[in-house]
Amino acid sequence: MNVLYIGTGLVGLAIVCLVLSIGGGSGEPTGVAKSLLLVDGMVDQRTVVKSELGSKDRLVVPIFQGMHSLAGKLSPSGAEARLATLLDRAGNPAAWSVERIMGLKGAALLVGALLGGAYGGMSVKGVLFALIGAVLFFFLPDLLIYNLALKRQEETGKSLADALDMLTVCVEAGQGFDSALLQVARNVEGPISGEFARVLSEIQIGKSRGEAFSAMGDRVTLPEVKNFITALVQADRLGLPIAGVLREQTATMRLARRQKAEEKAQKVTVKILFPLMLCILPALFIVIIGPGVIRLMHTLLGM
Repeated sequence: MNVLYIGTGLVGLAIVCLVLSIGGGSGEPTGVAKSLLLVDGMVDQRTVVKSELGSKDRLVVPIFQGMHSLAGKLSPSGAEARLATLLDRAGNPAAWSVERIMGLKGAALLVGALLGGAYGGMSVKGVLFALIGAVLFFFLPDLLIYNLALKRQEETGKSLADALDMLTVCVEAGQGFDSALLQVARNVEGPISGEFARVLSEIQIGKSRGEAFSAMGDRVTLPEVKNFITALVQADRLGLPIAGVLREQTATMRLARRQKAEEKAQKVTVKILFPLMLCILPALFIVIIGPGVIRLMHTLLGM
C-alpha cells in the first residue's frame, strides 16, 4: 500500500509539473517567432559588461551625455529647436548636430568657469569671474553658429541672381520646372545650389512645390529670397506662367543687387573715417610736426 501511495503521489507531481511547464511557456513565442524576437531585441549598454565596451563607450560617451544633460537643464525651453533652425540656416554642417552642440555647450560651461576661477583666484572676485566665464563660454557655440548662418545667407544672396538667370533660361528653353531646378543645382556654385537641390528632393519625396519653397524661405531669410518664393508660390497656386514670373523676379533681383552695391559704396566714406582719425592722421602729425617740436625743445633748453 505504501508503494502504491508513493507511486500515485509521484504521478500526480509529474502531472502538476507538466501543467505548470505548459502554462508558463504558453505566453512566450517559440520557433521562428522567438528567433525574430531575439533579432529585434536591442542590446543597450546596461545589458553589456563594462569591460566588453570600448574605451570611447566607457569614458567619452558617459561624459558627453552628462554635458548634454547639464546644458539641457540650464538652457531655456525650445533651445534645441532654435539650434536646429540655426543649423538649417547654416547649411547643416556634416560634423555638427544638435546633440553635439548641446554637449559642447556643457563642456564649454565648465571650461569657462575653471578659467574664470583660475584668473580671479580664491576670492569673491574669482567667483564673479567664474560666473562670467561660464556664461560667455556657454553661449559661445550659439554665437559661432549664428555667425556661420549669417555668412551663408550673404553667400546665398550673391549667387541667387545667377541661379535665377539660369533657371529662367532653362524654363524658357522648354524644360520643365523640376528639370530646370536640377540644372541649377548641378551647375551653379554656392549655397543656393544646395538649397535648390533640397527643394527638389522634398518635391520628389511627396511635398508640394509650395511647401518645399516655403521651407526654403524659412531656411534663407533674405528679403529678396522671400519675395521670390512668395511670387513663385502664388504663381503655382493661381496657374500663372512660371517663365514670366521668373523673368520679372530676375530683373528685380538684379536691381536689388545693384542697389546693395551702391549702398555699400556710400558706406565706405563713413567707415574709413575712424581708421583715418585714429591711425593715419596721428602718424602724419608725428612725421610732419615731430621734427619741429624736437628742434623747438632743444632751442628752449639751450636758452
